[in-house]
Amino acid sequence: MSVDLSVVVPAYNEEARLGPTLDAIGAYLRADPERWGSWEVIVVDDGSTDATAKIAQEAAAEEPRIQLVSSPANRGKGHALRLGVLASYGRRVLFTDADLAAPIDELARLDDELAATGAAAAIGSRAHPEARIEVRQRRLREWLGRMGNRLIRLVAVSGIRDTQCGFKLFDGDKARAAFADSRLTGWGIDVEILRFFRRAGWRVTEVPVRWSHVDGSKVGPADYGKVLLELLRLRTRAVRRVDLAVAGLFLLASVLLYQGLWTDLDRGYLRDAGQDQNQWEWFFAVTADNVTHLRNPLFTTLQGHPEGVNLMANTVMLGLSVPLTPVTLAFGPTVTWALVLTLGLTATAVSWYWLIARRLVRHRAAAALGGGFAAFAPPMISHGNAHPNFLVLFMLPLIVDRALRLCEGRNVVRDGVLLGLFATYQIFLGEEPLLLAAVGMLLFALSYALARRDVARAAWRPLLRGLGIALLVCLPLVAFPLGWQFFGPQSYKSVLHGDNAGNSPLAFLQFSGRALLGSDAGADPLAMNRTEQNAFFGWPLVALSVAIVIQWWRLALVKALAFTAVAAALLSLGPKFRIPYTDIVLTGPWRALAHQPLFESVIESRVAMVCAPVLGMLLALAADRLAAARSRSLAVRAAGFAALAAALVPVLPTPYPVRERAEVPGFITHGAYRSYLGEGESLVTVPLPTPGSADALHWQSASGLGFPLAGGYFNGPWGPDRIGIYGATPRHTSNLLIDVRNTGRVPVIGPNWQAQARADLAAWKAGVVVLAPTYNEQALYETVTKLLGRPGERVAGVWVWDVGAEGGTR
Repeated sequence: MSVDLSVVVPAYNEEARLGPTLDAIGAYLRADPERWGSWEVIVVDDGSTDATAKIAQEAAAEEPRIQLVSSPANRGKGHALRLGVLASYGRRVLFTDADLAAPIDELARLDDELAATGAAAAIGSRAHPEARIEVRQRRLREWLGRMGNRLIRLVAVSGIRDTQCGFKLFDGDKARAAFADSRLTGWGIDVEILRFFRRAGWRVTEVPVRWSHVDGSKVGPADYGKVLLELLRLRTRAVRRVDLAVAGLFLLASVLLYQGLWTDLDRGYLRDAGQDQNQWEWFFAVTADNVTHLRNPLFTTLQGHPEGVNLMANTVMLGLSVPLTPVTLAFGPTVTWALVLTLGLTATAVSWYWLIARRLVRHRAAAALGGGFAAFAPPMISHGNAHPNFLVLFMLPLIVDRALRLCEGRNVVRDGVLLGLFATYQIFLGEEPLLLAAVGMLLFALSYALARRDVARAAWRPLLRGLGIALLVCLPLVAFPLGWQFFGPQSYKSVLHGDNAGNSPLAFLQFSGRALLGSDAGADPLAMNRTEQNAFFGWPLVALSVAIVIQWWRLALVKALAFTAVAAALLSLGPKFRIPYTDIVLTGPWRALAHQPLFESVIESRVAMVCAPVLGMLLALAADRLAAARSRSLAVRAAGFAALAAALVPVLPTPYPVRERAEVPGFITHGAYRSYLGEGESLVTVPLPTPGSADALHWQSASGLGFPLAGGYFNGPWGPDRIGIYGATPRHTSNLLIDVRNTGRVPVIGPNWQAQARADLAAWKAGVVVLAPTYNEQALYETVTKLLGRPGERVAGVWVWDVGAEGGTR
């Protein structure tokens, strides 16, 4: 059956308007038979309860080119349009609303546009600058429509100003293919069809039309919410099954890595976390407490009492700790800690997988390989012991992708705004990872620009413009928090890490302690600690990466990735490094950055983490090329995949070991401490909590933060220059108690030491001194007894000295 034009009219309870509409359409098409040729009008009755179907049947009796398609029940505009389009035979298909808000003679405009541009769809637009709105809607409806279209452009179909105008002309075959694939039944069908056209590469053009609001519209305010729900369904449906399978595998891998923690949330403690698990659980607990009581989330005096802690200057991850407050309150900070580690690692892998699949390779398996390595690489696994701010990096691929979109210059304003919002959120997840990512992106951009100067010439203007927009969005949002961080109470200038914070060149060739073929004995001498094994890719992977670069050196992308990895590795060596097995010490490029603002607080070995996603991309490219090289012999391809396996198997991560954490003393769990603490007084542990021994933080978080602590484990200022240190400013008494615990020797205590102890307790606003079971407990007990001039009292498993305002020491 040959038909030049099909007109589809969805109708629900349209008895008052359908007759005149069909008369107008028929008269218009009959008036110019040479232009419109053979035509048909398909009325789709969507389960009307009035005389809509009867009117359509009467019109069909008079004009055989009108036909009725009926739905037994009201299913929505999307369902009606699908029935009508799939019943059509037209070379072109127009669908129009039954109210003819856009007059039928506007069809000529759409038809001319298709003929002139060769587009697959011409859609009427009320938002086009040349559109004529002759009768406007009420202000609320018009405002809702504009806001809805902006949201649709943001999340579904960018670049189209008006997706919802009910007047669209399509290529017939393409329209039938799109509607056959559609699933939505409501008002969101327009967006689904336009997305299908976009994905298929079929051009869609907007055409200004005359439009008049007609009373009796079926679209109510609640329908805008329904459209949003349908958009959510649309986005969910767009996810491929293979993508869900890959995400499931990443989640399974993360759960297996942290299985020891999940199986014993009450007593389990990551063995190699140092004191960081105590610290992070405390961060989650104190943030939840601040949110619950509407206190400033950037500051607290629960540690480092009475001076307090600048939380913005610490890695509190407000971007997660605040939204996870309900989880922390309901299940405790240990569950939040386990969730952040497990789901954060999964999200990071999924995000890198998405970026690589979108930008680099065609085969999903190759993208999974690259994304999996970027997230589960040895440096990431090392930080997974203790540093979720370096593990939860799912925003970085989104930031990279948005920067690449800016280079394309298609929608600079939108992409700049989103980049600014993404950067803002990442600041509240981790500032140092964002800084390192910026370094990696800059290295890549410079090297790619040298390799592809033509691309650089086209990209630099929209990129700089978009970056300016991103700064205009980001800076006002972070101005106050960053001002508090750098100039607020307990702020500091930089953090001292010592002179041995760079990587040894050997660290890149060695296996990490958590790698399948690695060992702690082999890795420990080459790293600051087990949470800072920031290289450790292993010699097989390094060798394979060199081979990949040589094989595909002709590609500008490979050149840029290679330069980025090498430059990051060199920077990570620090301001100076020794050539292995010699006494030769060379100056490293990090020296130029070591004392610059922001960089002065960076642990330089962490720059090598930039290599993880870079190597992941090289691996994905190699796997993709091997999978696509059908012309090569099976033996060659098998050898290539074997080389990938040989390089990756040795660095596969093994589950994190877990130890049993010390019990919280009954003095804390039973609430006995409350009778010893007055208003504003702190609990002083023996010795005071430090970065090396912070179980007291767990006492706090396990007891609902019922008391402030003197000392602690956080970053804070020290000295007149406010240099950043780990922990509270040390005092003579706190140093003495640490020495006694470490040596087991009781020093000679005279009046001077006793006076110093009184002064320090007053500075801490101490209410009670508590000695829990610990090594060298007897020596500590004797020391405190001599300092305070009286023996302690045994209460609920601990030694207690009442030193508060009513205890007689102040």
